[in-house]
Amino acid sequence: MGGGSFMRHALITAGTKGLGLKVTEALLKNGYSVTVTYYSDEKRAAELANQWDKNVLQLIKADVGNKADCEMLVKNALLFKGRIDLFIHNAGPYIFEKKKLVDYEDHEWNKMINGNLHSAYYLLKQIVPAMRVQHFGRIVFYGFQGANNAPGWIYRSAYAAAKVGLVSLMKTISIEEAEYGITANMVCPGNIMGEMKEASIEEARHQTDNNTPIGRSGTGEDIARTVLFLSEDEADMVTGTVIEVTGGVDVIHRYR
Repeated sequence: MGGGSFMRHALITAGTKGLGLKVTEALLKNGYSVTVTYYSDEKRAAELANQWDKNVLQLIKADVGNKADCEMLVKNALLFKGRIDLFIHNAGPYIFEKKKLVDYEDHEWNKMINGNLHSAYYLLKQIVPAMRVQHFGRIVFYGFQGANNAPGWIYRSAYAAAKVGLVSLMKTISIEEAEYGITANMVCPGNIMGEMKEASIEEARHQTDNNTPIGRSGTGEDIARTVLFLSEDEADMVTGTVIEVTGGVDVIHRYR
């Protein structure tokens, strides 16, 4: 639950659809207040806003790859509840087109690094000082299967480089900020595609997925359950850790 006698406040980036939506909903259902960012989809943001009381949910349009937007976001999150207990960095651009490194355009490379790595720096710089004052914080980043070992991922050079850099950043923060009651961890989803990002575990169990050893697709609910565990007050022994939620599927070697 969100902090026992009082309501803990979560800041989640890109939390109005996809995997992020399931995390947002899980946090709200478990007694957290939540500040949620969205990038451009006003319709989905409005749908979410209409389902919850304005006292527990705040929506902010922001580009996390933009430093000024990150500063504005954290300022508004602190104005909303006076504290930020959880920082869940769900946002992170991805290029679906298969491209070797030499075929990238500069703007594509920059979008991957800014959105996935620089954004973490911009936000941590604003959020960690607030968490230090509280002497409590839970930071959760997203990675990809195998990121902990810095593997090569063909056709995904920029995204993989940014996320592997984020692994090291997460581990460094987990040590630097441990004395302040702050933990930092990374969740690595498996191959969760399309509508399964917003699906429940129960829905996935009614569909066969022969591409996953456990026989069902991963879902947004699987990720939300993991994020909720890492966010608990009692999860303070789990820090600097990369948790893979893949159902045993091998994501990065599919092109070989």
